[in-house]
Amino acid sequence: MTYEEHLDEVCTLITEKYATSDEAAIKMVMRAQADDFFSGHDDDPSLCTLERAHQDARAVFKKYKV
Repeated sequence: MTYEEHLDEVCTLITEKYATSDEAAIKMVMRAQADDFFSGHDDDPSLCTLERAHQDARAVFKKYKV
């Protein structure tokens, strides 16, 4: 998947796993992105997998929940 698709998937997983709104999930992912959480993903597209999206959703929710 592309970098953008990966970010979309992380947002979707956060809303599904943690019963948050789309708006809240987007804010968390945007905060993580601003904090360079996803910088490696942009440099190495092989990191943009469904398995990694699940890991990233957990980490982003834990660190950036609003």
